[in-house]
Amino acid sequence: MNLTSVMENLTLATNHSDCFSVDSASRRRSFLFFYLAIIITAIPSNAFSLYVSWQHIRQKNELGVYLFNLALSDLTFTVGLSLWLDFLWRGVWAHGGYICVLSVYFLFTNFYTSDALLCCIALDRYLAVVHPLKYTSLRKVGTAAAVSVAIWVLVICFNASTITWEDSYQENNKIPVCFDTFLPMSENLARANVVRFFLGFIVPILLVVFSTWGICVAVKSNQATEEQERKRILRLLTVVLFCVLFCFGPIHIMMLLRTLVHCTDVVWFLYAYKFSIAISSLNCLADPFLYCFITRAGQANVNQLILFFQGKQRSKNKGVV
Repeated sequence: MNLTSVMENLTLATNHSDCFSVDSASRRRSFLFFYLAIIITAIPSNAFSLYVSWQHIRQKNELGVYLFNLALSDLTFTVGLSLWLDFLWRGVWAHGGYICVLSVYFLFTNFYTSDALLCCIALDRYLAVVHPLKYTSLRKVGTAAAVSVAIWVLVICFNASTITWEDSYQENNKIPVCFDTFLPMSENLARANVVRFFLGFIVPILLVVFSTWGICVAVKSNQATEEQERKRILRLLTVVLFCVLFCFGPIHIMMLLRTLVHCTDVVWFLYAYKFSIAISSLNCLADPFLYCFITRAGQANVNQLILFFQGKQRSKNKGVV
């Protein structure tokens, strides 16, 4: 072996090591507190959202089916975040490769079930406003349940075929790392990231924009629609568009860029990539906003909850006096 080959191998080994060791403890801790705040907020809000969406289902409202599955997806992901907190605190993954792959699996399952269900909500509102009498069979609880099951099955199968041990878990210098295994990227992961970008971001954006635009045109031309109802519909679609564009946009752009990044560039890329994942986790907080503050049943349940706690507070104050 000549000197040139030896230097090339040494460079590759050094770069490979840098890919796994560039993140500092201080930056990890900042993400730790961020995710801790999300867990504390998201678990009770999504648990309450399950109750609110169940009220929709009891009223034979197909929207409740999509909202219920959204809350279920968010709760599953949020509970799994506790493993990431431990990883960020220690700096090493202490739970083995199988749990690592499973946690990555939960992450991407939440991404794409939420993504698809948000599209279903937008399309459901589009049919309800633009074609209220034409596609009634598509706006039934049974149809919504079948669509939701299909989404779960398709997402689970897609993740099973694209998430691998090699791309999720590695031990560099006997230091186990989960999901920070950036480079060198396998061909399987590169193809999966391209598919995720188009199916998980571009297609949902087009569907939500199409639905929003169609509803805006229909609402403006329909003078019979009350002003308050118009605002409620537009608020709902604004939150849906925000979730898809802001929560899922950065992570999918970074996934696409990841296929082009070289190992020497990973120092700047690592933090940006982790930041995009942190932004995507905000969908666990944005989704409950759909149930509790925009839909009618959600607003009614929130008001009941507020009145309940106000009544308990008054009773407590009277007892003190």
